[in-house]
Amino acid sequence: MSDLLIRSTHETVVHMLASAAGTHAGAEAIVDGERRLSYGALLSCVAGFAKELEVHGARGGRVALMAGNSLECAVALYAIHAAGGQAVPVNPHYTLRELEQILTDCEPVLMLHDPDLGSSIAPLLGRLGLPAMAIGPDGHALDRWAGQGIALPPLPASSALATLQYTGGTTGRPKGVNITHGQMAVNVAQREAALPTRPGDETVLCVMPLFHVFATSMCLYLAVNCQGRLVILPRYRPDWVLDAIARHRVTRLPAGPTILSGLMGFEGFGAADLSSLRAVYSGSAALPEVVLQQWEEAGGCPIYEGYGQSEAGPVLSYQYEGEPRQPGTVGRAVPGTEIEIVDPIEGRAVLSAGEVGEIRARGPQIMTGYRNRPEETAAALRGGWLYTGDLGTLDKAGTLTIRDRKKDMVITGGHNVYPREVEEVLHAHPDIDEAGVIGVPDSYRGEILVAYLVMRPGCSVTDEDLRNHCAANLAKYKLPVRFEHADSLPRTTVGKLDKAALRGQAQERGEP
Repeated sequence: MSDLLIRSTHETVVHMLASAAGTHAGAEAIVDGERRLSYGALLSCVAGFAKELEVHGARGGRVALMAGNSLECAVALYAIHAAGGQAVPVNPHYTLRELEQILTDCEPVLMLHDPDLGSSIAPLLGRLGLPAMAIGPDGHALDRWAGQGIALPPLPASSALATLQYTGGTTGRPKGVNITHGQMAVNVAQREAALPTRPGDETVLCVMPLFHVFATSMCLYLAVNCQGRLVILPRYRPDWVLDAIARHRVTRLPAGPTILSGLMGFEGFGAADLSSLRAVYSGSAALPEVVLQQWEEAGGCPIYEGYGQSEAGPVLSYQYEGEPRQPGTVGRAVPGTEIEIVDPIEGRAVLSAGEVGEIRARGPQIMTGYRNRPEETAAALRGGWLYTGDLGTLDKAGTLTIRDRKKDMVITGGHNVYPREVEEVLHAHPDIDEAGVIGVPDSYRGEILVAYLVMRPGCSVTDEDLRNHCAANLAKYKLPVRFEHADSLPRTTVGKLDKAALRGQAQERGEP
């Protein structure tokens, strides 16, 4: 790891916040509607709530946080860390069944939640004997300590657990990823080295959900690291996003591909003022090349695409700002990180440039393991490497291209097909708005490809036209056998195409 990266790494993200408050106490840190917190006020609120959380047993324990985007969510995340607790962010849209799985596994000492969730989750919390606290203007407002100058409690060591991020809920029982303070803080510095910001001169828009690792890393921690301003929107609405960019002069927009596509499809996009934007950071899902091209033609600012996962702190690679970009790639490994492509069966043989295999990585940001999952930890962490379960290629310069999830690869007639490649071809058709491709069992070929499509309004394209479009761009064995049309495609709460749901639909219909 470079000396520059080491010098720029804080022991924890709370130390990072304290440093920002020490140099920019009066600067605006958080904007949530009409509510504002300066860096000095934010630090005081974090300290005040951290001391309350200590009374509830947070130090050395876990605190679940089930909240949407808000000032309270941001303060609570920092306060749990400052109290020496491990934050457990929970999707507020989870069902009681999904919530019970997580709470039973993580055994928190306290549940923090939005006030409007109280009545729905109360029976479950009562059955589990879990104390809870509603946070927000209509509950326990976490800006109450602003201006009081409260000092932080003793901060945890970099080796202490900071976050328990649950992942994999769409494909089975969710796994809790253990990340330490040091792993989290060093990843902020790694990202900064690849995508440098302007200290004291950035406004970051947070529309991605703060319960997800992409938003905490690329919105909350990014803004504090550069002593910038974080503008928080409660949820995505295209008019809100475009208004916020213009009104607050947003400079950095971290956003998933579905948000970018939705903005460009909004009737007010053409008249929107995007002149303040310096960069868009794409993450959480694969970015279709056509969306990148359309945005940069219309939006006028570059999109930088990266790659990572909860198990990796989360950032592993990014297209470095200031370097030539290659559309369709996710850049080079961030400093201090090694990425290799290995054979997808045994995971031992390192493959040559251009060969498709499983992506493995090692670096200081990699998780310590899964909570209560020794077998799955042993499978993911082998010989000091994290085996990501993703398939990709590296070129000779170390630029990474994601091909697909290992489990999503389709074997048809003995050929390996990567659905993402087929989806890219479909996205390039002017009449297709969304595309998802899966493999379904076939008695003759093993599997066949089925494409699920959302068409643009008013189009008159036929399935034969779509077959011809695919045949002009793909080898015969990669062609979808059937096209299924839908009003929308299932997506996870962070905008990823939900392939498990598509497979479930296919199974319910008895396809093929």
